[in-house]
Amino acid sequence: MQEPLISILTPFKNTEAFLPECLDSIINQTYSNWELIIADDGSTDKSTTIVENYAQKDKRIKLLTNKGNGIIEALRHAYNNSKGQLITRMDSDDIMTPNKLEVLSSLLLEKGEAHIAIGQVRYFSKTGVGAGYKSYETWLNMLTKTGSNYSEIYKECVIPSPCWMLHRDDLNKIDAFNPNTYPEDYDLIFRCYENDINCIPCNKVIHHWRDYSSRTSRTHEHYAENHFLDLKLHYFLKLNYDGSRPLAIWGAGNKGKTVAKKLIAKEIPFYWICDNPKKIGKDIYGKTLLNFDYLKELDNPQSIITVANSKAQIEIRQYMSTQGMNAMRDYFFFC
Repeated sequence: MQEPLISILTPFKNTEAFLPECLDSIINQTYSNWELIIADDGSTDKSTTIVENYAQKDKRIKLLTNKGNGIIEALRHAYNNSKGQLITRMDSDDIMTPNKLEVLSSLLLEKGEAHIAIGQVRYFSKTGVGAGYKSYETWLNMLTKTGSNYSEIYKECVIPSPCWMLHRDDLNKIDAFNPNTYPEDYDLIFRCYENDINCIPCNKVIHHWRDYSSRTSRTHEHYAENHFLDLKLHYFLKLNYDGSRPLAIWGAGNKGKTVAKKLIAKEIPFYWICDNPKKIGKDIYGKTLLNFDYLKELDNPQSIITVANSKAQIEIRQYMSTQGMNAMRDYFFFC
């Protein structure tokens, strides 16, 4: 029985320094029945020429020119020109391990539709990987090992954008790349969560994720923190917020203040609590900050936690546990 066709969708723009390694890693896959739909998003360097040369040698590589502008339109254009039963995404500056497609497709075909296959990742950089990215890698891989990615979906994007695979029917079900919402990778995963697309556990590192100073996710306004908070709050209010229960914001740092302003603008009532004695009792945006013990006075509350400190987060989890509260039902970490 022939292996199903995998469509690899890859937008690129001015990544000439990295494309050969990326393309070689795709060509050298142990799984051979794939097509690479690679869309040029307005390159001004030698990237297009590099891809053209590869496409002449390997007919599985199909070069397109993005008719619009930006990653979403490039992905949409690539997807509309793809034919595979299984769909995955690849970044033009990254590297696949030789077994990546084999691992993802095996997991997905075993579990069937209504599942997303994911794999563990490893950051690499010529200048060394910073502590923040290393911590993110460890956190992602910990979730992926058990398939519990959605359990912390409001913290950060819980599935790496270039390391997932879906059945075409499931990607269509969640509206594929049609929403013009950035960050597009995070929005896609929220739609998987919304539509009960189950994460398949994986204990293998199958993708090498390159970090460098001019990476799009580091430099483009679409990936600024305010966009992440907008997305988190949008899906929280849509999927997990229970308007019949009192809502509390825990924390009065920058993120807490931003969430508070957004809730006020939406005319959604909330209580604002913290454990910082310097802030308790203060008035911010017309709201008085309350001691965290006030949570006990509320009848069956939900809480948005905007406290970033990892030690404080452990203490908050312990406190919530003593109150009989559960994550992703009663409280939600937004950082």
